[in-house]
This record gives sequence, C-alpha cells and structure tokens, in this order.
Amino acid sequence: MKRRTLIKTAVGALPALGFPNLLKANTFWNGLANTPPITVKGPYKPSWESLSQYQVPNWFRDAKFGIWAHWGPQCQPEFGDWYARKMYIEGSDAYKYHVQKYGHPSRFGFKDVINEWKAENWNPDDLLNLYKRAGAEYFFALANHHDNFDLFPNKYQSWNSTRFGPKKDLIGGWAKAAKAQGMRFGVSVHASHAHTWYEAAQHADKTGAYAGVPYDGNIDLSAGAGTWWEGTDPQELYAQKHPLSTTENTTYSVIKVWEWQKGVNLPSKAYFEKFYNRTLTLINKYEPDLVYFDDTALPLWPVNDAGLRIAAHLYNKSIKKHGQLEAVVFGKILNEQQLKCMVWDIERGQSNRIESLPWQTDTCLGDWHYDRRIYDKKGYKTAKTVIQTLVDVVSKNGNLLLNVPVRGDGTIDEQERAVLEEVALWMDINKESIYGTRPWKILGEGPALTSSAPLTAQGFNEGKGKPFTDEDIRFTAKGNALYAIVLGTISKNKVTVKSLSTQSLYYKERISSVALPGSNQPLNFLQTADGLIINIPDHLQGKYGCAFKIANG
Repeated sequence: MKRRTLIKTAVGALPALGFPNLLKANTFWNGLANTPPITVKGPYKPSWESLSQYQVPNWFRDAKFGIWAHWGPQCQPEFGDWYARKMYIEGSDAYKYHVQKYGHPSRFGFKDVINEWKAENWNPDDLLNLYKRAGAEYFFALANHHDNFDLFPNKYQSWNSTRFGPKKDLIGGWAKAAKAQGMRFGVSVHASHAHTWYEAAQHADKTGAYAGVPYDGNIDLSAGAGTWWEGTDPQELYAQKHPLSTTENTTYSVIKVWEWQKGVNLPSKAYFEKFYNRTLTLINKYEPDLVYFDDTALPLWPVNDAGLRIAAHLYNKSIKKHGQLEAVVFGKILNEQQLKCMVWDIERGQSNRIESLPWQTDTCLGDWHYDRRIYDKKGYKTAKTVIQTLVDVVSKNGNLLLNVPVRGDGTIDEQERAVLEEVALWMDINKESIYGTRPWKILGEGPALTSSAPLTAQGFNEGKGKPFTDEDIRFTAKGNALYAIVLGTISKNKVTVKSLSTQSLYYKERISSVALPGSNQPLNFLQTADGLIINIPDHLQGKYGCAFKIANG
C-alpha cells in the first residue's frame, strides 16, 4: 500500500481509534508528521554550484506580467502589512487599533484574529477571470506569511486554513481557478522568518493597566482547556519558546534578522526541518510553476540548507513532469553565483539598466496586506502607474508581479477593480509590445533616465525618480519589429524618438513604416538627424503608454 493511501486510511480510522475530534488527536497527528515528504532526484543537487546550471524558461520570459493575492489572516483587520507583528508593539498604530477593535493582545492575540477570519465571500474564479483580462499570464497565491499560518492542508502545521479560520484549502482553490484560466500558478512562501518575526509576541506592556502582563505569544497547549483552540499548541504558530534576539527592537532590524546575522537567535534543527517539510508538501501537492521566497537568497541560508534542498527538489520535479525545466524560483539580494541559480526579485523597485538575466519586480496597488485606510483616502496606484512600471520593467529584461490586496472576506474593492479594468483596456490594444518581447540595444531615452534612484537593500526605489513625460520612451523588440512606447501623456501632435535618428548608433536600417500595434494603417513619420518624428493621431493625444511599431525595409 502506498504511503499516501496508508495515511488516508489511518486518518479515516480515527473515530474507531477513539479520536472523533481531529483537533484533539495530537498524538496520532504528530506521529504522521514525523514522516518526511517524497523527494524527487535528478540533475540538480542542493548546492549553489549545482543550481547554477539553471536556465530561466522561455515561457516566463514571454509572460511579462503576473498578479499576486498576498492574502491571509492579516487581511482580516484591514489594517495593513505586518499586522501580526505590529499588534504586539506597544504604542504602535496597529497595537492601538487592535486594543480598540479586539482587546488587549494578552487576551486576544493573533491566533484569535485567525479565528475571526472566514473568507466568506471568496470567489477565486471571478478574481482570476478579471486578472486574466487585465493581462496577467501567471498568478501567485500566498501560501503562508511570517505569521506562520499555512493556507493549505498539511500534516506538518496544525495551524492551517483547513482547520482554523476559513476551514478551506485556499491554495487548492486558487490553483484550480488559475488552471481554468490557462495561467501559470505560483505560490509565495514567507514562513521561514516566523521564529524571529514573532518575537514581539513574547513581550508585555511597559506601562498602563496591563503593564507586565505577557502577550499571548507566551502561552502553550496547557492554556487551551475549554477554548476554541483546545488541543492545538499556540507555540506551533508563534514559535516563541526561545530567548529574544539581541537585535530585537521596536523598529525591527530587518536585514540583520533576515540574513541571520550575529545576535539573531537561531532556530532549532526541528524548526528547519518543519519548514522544509511544509514547503515540500506544498510543492508536491500543487505542483506550482513558480515559488517566491521572501528571503535573502534562499530560506534559512546560510544557517541551514533547507532552501537549497527545496530548490533542487522543485527543479528536478519540474523536469520529471515536463521533460524540461519549467519552474521558476525567486530570491532577493543575490550575489553573482546566486543570480545564476534563480530569478532575482526586486521588491518595490526596478533595476536601472538592461539586466543580462531575466528578473522580476514585485509591487502592490496599496499595502501588501489589505489596508482600509488606503481605500478611504483613494491611495492606490493608478492604472497609469501600473502600465508605466510594466513597460519600464519589460524594457530592462524584467517581469512585473503586481499584488492586488484582497479583503478579509475574499473580495477586492471597486477602486481596485477599476484600476484593473483600465489596465485590461490598455492591454487589449498594446499587448503585442509586451508579451514575447526582449530588450533592445538600449532600454530607452528621456529625462527620467537621468534621475533614476539606486536600489536599497532588496529594492525600494520605486517612485523616487522624475515623473514620466512624453519624452520618456522605452523600447522592446520582437522578431523584426521594434516598439517605441511613450510612457508619459502625449501633449503634442508629434513625438520625437531621438535614438532613431538618421545618425543613430543603434538603428542603422532604413525605417519603412510606423504603425500602432494590431493596425495595418501606417502613420506619417519623418526620419531626420534629430530623430524619428511621428505624427500622432488625434485620438492618442492626451493618452499615456502609447506604443508604436517600427519596421525597416
């Protein structure tokens, strides 16, 4: 009998064994959790040297645009990112909000927020249909965040969405909906940092009526008698039975903690293996084409090789399934060797040059987790900003992954829908200048190039340069076609592309035609020593992100 069948048979026999309530069957459940997941052997080994054989699959290079549902229980309060940490930092906005909405974190902790989260209006088919119309060729779902709560069933983490909160297999629902739309499916994994990220949950107020009363990150299984979580250890969620890191403070020393530098309390081997087992279960069950790690390089590196083992398994599994490597792994802050092993991800920022290897920027319409305050002040990125970012990134050999924040109930709001509908209209007209393209000899021209902001840590340079004007142009290429895309709003009846002058160092051919994507109707143009001067049709004046298809003959 196969192991999977054996496990299912055993679980089905729980009532007969005297375990009618699965939540109370900890001894049996923990026995199952000692069985490691199945691994796939192949050409990739868990070493940087072996992983450096990696070649980015062409489907990803062609896809260019993905949408991400960075959605989990931290969206339930609708108070923005890192809620499960900030609610334990006395005096912070999240702490004040939590006390007012739910009560003090010694009595109502994040585990209790999870219990409030029901995802009652979630309709993944509706959302994925919208995302596909908006031009996304791949979709990412959050599998877990630093809050350590898995959104899929697995025997290695009792705190998951099939047992608490929505009591649904959320990753399974997303995967099915993405497949129905013909989209590549990805998962994002963030839980490697729960050990340090949750350390604030060990604290207690220093002032006020609750001074000295420990937050609920200190409680364990023994406190659960008669509660809704009876029989499941909160420490399996909080992972906080350890001394605080010496870098721990209210501002959270991100890079030191993220890179496991001196002073950070290191997890146990059991913690490392549990993370490895959870992640392999995710990969084996849903077979994602893309896996995003919110880590420097790979998870737990350099203090453990779990991330290397996971990447090697994913690559080998992809080869076994497809006959060739179709999988993509993402990591941040990569050195020269690591850049060859996976795709470099830049958070909320862009490279300032054409990168020799494909890369990705991940950014968000608002905050990573849903924040009602952004909705109330109409603070989302506009469709114009999304499109300009997409074009700029693609011109530099990159892809754009856009998070559309999802409310706790599983819906997106009407402001977000309006942005995506506008992006969809632009894609309907201009998609040939995006999909399947490659960078040209230069990425573009215009004043914004002279004010590019440098990257900081894992990114964070978006929006720090000059606003785009109709003098800012980006180039993409496909076959014999060159696309010149005007980023800013066109204010005149002519646009001049200086890089395509008769004296151009980059374009030696004679330009034979200029047209709009998908149109056989030529536009009037003149190629001079000053540049390619394109006459702009009346209906494009006042528009942004206008693409022009240039051919030679």
